Amino acid sequence: MKDAIKNTIKILLVDDHAIVRAGFRMLLSVVDTLEVVAEAERGEAACQLYLEKQPDVTVLDLSMPGIGGLETLRRICLRDDKAKVLVFSVHDESVYVNRAIGAGAKGYITKSSAPHILVAAIHKIAGGGIYIEQGLLKDPSSTPGATDYRAIIGTLSAREFDIFLLLAKGLTAHKIAEELCLGYKTVANYGTQIKNKLNVASVAELAHIAMALGVMKG
Repeated sequence: MKDAIKNTIKILLVDDHAIVRAGFRMLLSVVDTLEVVAEAERGEAACQLYLEKQPDVTVLDLSMPGIGGLETLRRICLRDDKAKVLVFSVHDESVYVNRAIGAGAKGYITKSSAPHILVAAIHKIAGGGIYIEQGLLKDPSSTPGATDYRAIIGTLSAREFDIFLLLAKGLTAHKIAEELCLGYKTVANYGTQIKNKLNVASVAELAHIAMALGVMKG
């Protein structure tokens, strides 16, 4: 019995959709070696639960309200440099994968992947390995100038990156402030910084860059 308990992989699920977490939990519950010990719908709660539960693997979505998935990943990895985080996201573009791995993730798979991929990824990461879903690291863009933009985007903080994407999608600063639980002036300042870094003046130009990088479809 002790060996069985010792070999069980404790998992923290982080996703803002309750129905998605329920699906993950049901899927993982049929695997004897896996146990979901906690769930969180926001990054702030996830960071606290990580400290309390000390999971072996954290399965983390990127698109969440509050501090967002990338910032959650960064904070967890800053608090524990041995943290094993698997990003499980709808985004399959290489820029997301690169940012997640750069922030400390040990794996990245998409929500469109087969159920056995999630289980395999958790086992691989729990054992000290790295798991990137096949095909995710291919460069999706050959657009002229995309390489330069990608380099600049890589220097954005997790919060700047989130706001860059929301601005590119056409959300107003007021809407972004509401979605991310930030002050309007804070969002406006971030927007100005992002435009300055990319040397653009309009939201339309941000949208163009996002499409060139493959992080937003036209």
